[in-house]
Amino acid sequence: MAGNGATTHPSPASALVRAERFIWLTARVLEQRRFAYHFLAGGSDAVETALTAYLNEDGGYGHALEPDLRGPVSQPLHTAHALRVLDSIDRCGGLRVERMCRYFTEVSTRDGALPAVHPSQRAYPAAPFLPIVDDPPSELLTTGPVVGLLHRNQVWHAWLFRATDFCWSAVDAIEKSHPYEIQAAIAFLDGVPDSTRAQAAADRLGSLVREQRLVALDPDRLDQQPVAPGYAPGEHHFAYEYARRPDSLARRWFTDEEMNRALEHLAAGQQQDGGWPITWQEWAPGTALEARPIVTIEALRTLRAHGHPIE
Repeated sequence: MAGNGATTHPSPASALVRAERFIWLTARVLEQRRFAYHFLAGGSDAVETALTAYLNEDGGYGHALEPDLRGPVSQPLHTAHALRVLDSIDRCGGLRVERMCRYFTEVSTRDGALPAVHPSQRAYPAAPFLPIVDDPPSELLTTGPVVGLLHRNQVWHAWLFRATDFCWSAVDAIEKSHPYEIQAAIAFLDGVPDSTRAQAAADRLGSLVREQRLVALDPDRLDQQPVAPGYAPGEHHFAYEYARRPDSLARRWFTDEEMNRALEHLAAGQQQDGGWPITWQEWAPGTALEARPIVTIEALRTLRAHGHPIE
């Protein structure tokens, strides 16, 4: 009871406190340890140990590390996910990454790039939006983020030369696009060494994003925002999904007001259970359960990186 007779109430739990409860209730061991590393002063060794459970003898990663691909076999998407985890804990180097690059070399297409899904996935369940074909094409969606991270961490491997050339050609060829392709392109451009060329390419893509309405700039009017063909209903994309960090080349695409509005929308998306939802198609009961902790960690990291309060 306050001194003036008014009843005091405890302040609502912070976004971080609510998310922590959600993580302990629902997350895999890997995401539990990632959360502990990023927000509870946990160690990087624990994250690496948990990640090793998904590692195969070929140097790639499988075992549904990326929840929309099931089964034990190594896949480029799983291995790219593992690379992002290592980058986030400043462990993107050494023998582990050398083995990853050897795996990337082995599964590359004829032009030296990565497919989204290797045909070995055919024996196991996969999301319907990740088609499995015998001769899969090269994909910027898979190759761009991998190449960008390797360059940013100054990892050098013979595979990178042709893969980097592919990414430059793919980025330069982008005309009519969709959000995930643009995100992959900016992930490449944020890491590639040729900063002058990268800035010019990013400026062009930023104009394209606005012209083709690939970003929802007004979260209060999403009913007027188109969704890209093949995307789930309501699968909108916001400024922070292009510029996850303030130092991204994509940050220049948006005014401070636009970015702040997007971050407020992201913060407001935390659900009652403390986690954030997935926005893409949920095709099996377990995939959303496994993906939501991943999305929750990335939401918190994005908010914190941009200086939005989470504690």
